[in-house]
Amino acid sequence: MSLSTLSAVRIEADRILLRESREADRERLIELRTDPEVGAHIGGHRRREDVERRVDGVGMDKLTEAPGLYVIADKATDVLLGTVQLMRAAADEPGHLTEGAEELELGYLLHRDAWGAGYAFEAATAVLRAAAAELPDQPVILRTQSANTRSLRLAARLGFQPVSTFEAFDAEQTLSTADLHSFKA
Repeated sequence: MSLSTLSAVRIEADRILLRESREADRERLIELRTDPEVGAHIGGHRRREDVERRVDGVGMDKLTEAPGLYVIADKATDVLLGTVQLMRAAADEPGHLTEGAEELELGYLLHRDAWGAGYAFEAATAVLRAAAAELPDQPVILRTQSANTRSLRLAARLGFQPVSTFEAFDAEQTLSTADLHSFKA
């Protein structure tokens, strides 16, 4: 299996644009990462000072420079709605289909005011379709806290199937998978 990642730097969908981060995203990104409700199923929210230090240390324009990591922006207003990523999961992390593998992993995080509007589905579909057009067929994993019923419903809607559970971050996690080429347009 090739360990390549998605090369697209910009992906358009009906209502959203997946793009690089920019300075104008700073406050919305800080709000996203420090919101207790957003962080409830990902190990908790972060302190504002810590997020600001990370943003200042890396720079807003470099936060999404890793291939497969995008800001989800409203296409009409260009306002940050969240982030989506399709990147290789580190082999030493728990929750893989094959021990020691570095499968493609889908992840998303949405600003609370963007919840329930279908933006996560649209962003995930767009990034998975772009990857399916570019990369060889392979499994894609999605790991989420089992208590995160919203994320599990989204995974099912996208076509991911739960395959196992495991413990991480002091909570049960669900590992789901889908074949990348099932997202070909």
